[in-house]
Amino acid sequence: MLSDFLRIPNKSPAFAPDWRELGHMERAVELVAQWCRGRKLDGLKVEVVRLPGRTPLLFMEVPGTSPGTVLMYGHIDKQPEFEGWSEGRSPWEPVLRDGRLYGRGGADDGYAAFAALSALEVVQTQNLPHARCVVLIEASEESGSPDLEAYVEALSARIGRPDLVVCLDSGCGNYDQLWCTTSLRGTLVGDLRVDVLTEGVHSGDASGIVPSSFRILRQLVERIEDGATGEIRLPELHVDIPHERIAQAQVAQEALAGLETTAFPWAGSTRPVTEGADAILARTWKPALAVTAAAGFPALEDGGNVMRSHTAVRLSIRLPPTCDSERAQAALERALLTDPPYGASVSLDLSKSSTGWDAPPLEDWLRVAADDASTKAFGREAVWMGEGGSIPFMGMLGERFPEAQFLITGVLGPSSNAHGPNEFLDLATAHRVVVSVAHVLAAHARAR
Repeated sequence: MLSDFLRIPNKSPAFAPDWRELGHMERAVELVAQWCRGRKLDGLKVEVVRLPGRTPLLFMEVPGTSPGTVLMYGHIDKQPEFEGWSEGRSPWEPVLRDGRLYGRGGADDGYAAFAALSALEVVQTQNLPHARCVVLIEASEESGSPDLEAYVEALSARIGRPDLVVCLDSGCGNYDQLWCTTSLRGTLVGDLRVDVLTEGVHSGDASGIVPSSFRILRQLVERIEDGATGEIRLPELHVDIPHERIAQAQVAQEALAGLETTAFPWAGSTRPVTEGADAILARTWKPALAVTAAAGFPALEDGGNVMRSHTAVRLSIRLPPTCDSERAQAALERALLTDPPYGASVSLDLSKSSTGWDAPPLEDWLRVAADDASTKAFGREAVWMGEGGSIPFMGMLGERFPEAQFLITGVLGPSSNAHGPNEFLDLATAHRVVVSVAHVLAAHARAR
């Protein structure tokens, strides 16, 4: 069934505005719902909920045998195909090789619905206790979850007050133990554009008189990022890193044993910016800029001697977990739009802004349960570490349910490449995550 899911090019609405007409979203939702309805879980209810003008949401509920409510989360929308898939692999045709299932959306995050109900099946098959479980599988996460809060609000009475949240959309530092996410970064995404002419002109006539739009854009970006080090210059985008997170990064670095840097597909003799625990903190608790797209350039084979009229880039800025995204946005706008070089026409269109998330203090029962689960499923204790990515749902849930505990985990380990080519799901890891979640569900019931 998961292989069938991989074949559906269900790109998130931000990348497929015509998702309704394409029909892939509907196929994906119905496929997952059909599989879920076939599970032998006592009292299982499966419903596809549809709010006007929004992507659908799969809502599932399993009554509990102990007090409390567990909220489990995943998503079925996908990133675009991307380029560079290896020979014999493709985003939309699953390939199983060496225990890894290749294809877009398996690890991020199509496996989640299957894993959530499988974990509950493990619990019930072994006659273990568990609280009432609500499972939400959304369809707009890769677009920043614009529809999810509306569903949580509309279903608030049915969801109740969860005291444990299990999210299966995060990463793992290796495939050898359970990795529990303690924080997630926020985001600022926007298009920066510099216009110097209304149309392109001959570079022999204009160069030396007309300023290059690319050079102006470089100067503007230098206002927010040190080009030599990559350090973000704006103080509003930095925070003080909690001592506990620094200590956890040091423990995680020992578990990773160099994987924090060697896991990437480096080209040539490229070296990392930082290494060791500093690299983990740079990835999880410091702001960083990536330019993810550009416009205004012809293809290389079409580039003539022309002074281009404009240059535009998409800026993707990762914010520290506790950084206020609205304050950061205001600082970014001031830096980029105030007094542009040569009086050029500069615009900044921010399409996404979200504050990150930092987990509440960990209760003893969950720390012990995660270690026990990891030891039994993987043979090693669990590791607690921040993630560099964003899951907007977590910040929203943290505000709604401040008393809840969070188990945020996943299967996105070294080289799994969620948004790039050759995304894969390591099946053995997915199985062990299911077993670990089942153990935590039973421990949660006993702790209540």
